[in-house]
Amino acid sequence: MFEEIQKKEAKIALIGLGYVGLPIALAFSKHVSVIGFDISEERVEMMKNGEDPSKELDSSDFENSDIKFTTSIDVLKEARFFIVAVPTPIDEHKLPDLTPLLSASTTIGKVLKKGDIVVYESTVYPGCTEEDCIPVLERESGLKFREDFKVGYSPERINPGDANHTLKKVVKIVAGCDPDSLDTIADVYGLVVEAGLHKAPTIKVAEAAKCIENTQRDVNIALMNEFSIIFNKMDINTYDVLDAAGSKWNFLKFSPGLVGGHCIGVDPYYLTYKAEGYGYHAQVINSGRYVNDSMGFYIAKQTVKMIIAAGKHIAEARVLIMGATFKEDVSDIRNSKVADIVRELKSFAVAVDIVDPFASSEELNHEYGFGLIDKPGEQYDAVIVAVNHSDYKGIEESYFKQLLTDKGILVDIKGLYKDKIEDLQYWSL
Repeated sequence: MFEEIQKKEAKIALIGLGYVGLPIALAFSKHVSVIGFDISEERVEMMKNGEDPSKELDSSDFENSDIKFTTSIDVLKEARFFIVAVPTPIDEHKLPDLTPLLSASTTIGKVLKKGDIVVYESTVYPGCTEEDCIPVLERESGLKFREDFKVGYSPERINPGDANHTLKKVVKIVAGCDPDSLDTIADVYGLVVEAGLHKAPTIKVAEAAKCIENTQRDVNIALMNEFSIIFNKMDINTYDVLDAAGSKWNFLKFSPGLVGGHCIGVDPYYLTYKAEGYGYHAQVINSGRYVNDSMGFYIAKQTVKMIIAAGKHIAEARVLIMGATFKEDVSDIRNSKVADIVRELKSFAVAVDIVDPFASSEELNHEYGFGLIDKPGEQYDAVIVAVNHSDYKGIEESYFKQLLTDKGILVDIKGLYKDKIEDLQYWSL
């Protein structure tokens, strides 16, 4: 199959063209023939016009690409090597929501042929590919796993907004259901990954590796957030402490902050869910999740306390929040913990304005029930810099003075302005 793919006699299909799937599809399309499949007609039309709906890629990235964007299952029949890169979110109970993954498996099953290979990139719990996805492929196709078609797993490692750690520059984990499929999968990914490949011994190992990559970061950030809560009570600046501790060679340089998005704030729940099925309650992971999920409310309450301490009536207070996306310099608002700050402030009857140079006001309204204002007003009792967008990094204290009332407060979640504020009341994690 690899030779056929190289000769463009066989096509690769990407199922799901979000912030993960589209870069992968375009990377392959520079070398081989690709089908880019998505269920959204609107998104597909944008990509046909050289526009990335996620606003991560430039129009130039679409040039010199052998790719056909489509919503048609009939077009998918032309593919022999399928890569699934659909979202794997959690539901309102923080349980895995496999609906997009199983829907994608159903779609592929309807066009699957003997000899085809299906590779999953979506983050899942160990065992999901074999226990949940493969039965759907067999049911829909009428084919037998291993005998008629092969399956592999290669977890995505794309970091939104990061131009340095791209698909080709990060070591890629690959796994297959048998040695032959593993070799083919490795050869195919070798076309676009320059950093090298790591061949995992089993699909479950590869699935587990992806889960713990983000869980490790989540737990470490939770520890920093807990440090921040403790040091705040002691009137110690957390970033000063981290600077001092970071002078040791083996100190891990994590920092406190909001943990949202669709990876670090989600993936640990896939692992804890599976652990529960084996009768084990993951105490450290769940504790870390509790701390991180609470930080938005904690920041809002600290802001309210400082406004009251300044002699203001909280029901008459006005707060400006700068930043609404889940991380810096991206447009993605999924699972943004800034929404928790907004909700908590509004529960105290505080009037809240939000600005963000990247986010869509329409998407925020649809997802969280609040939108953006075009530009900040004046006479705010507090300004919360919630996301460290590049646009915010060079702002001087005089700018915030213009926005704030007398005794106004600057809340700097990520410590962007540490040691730069002289006159204003200043607080950070």
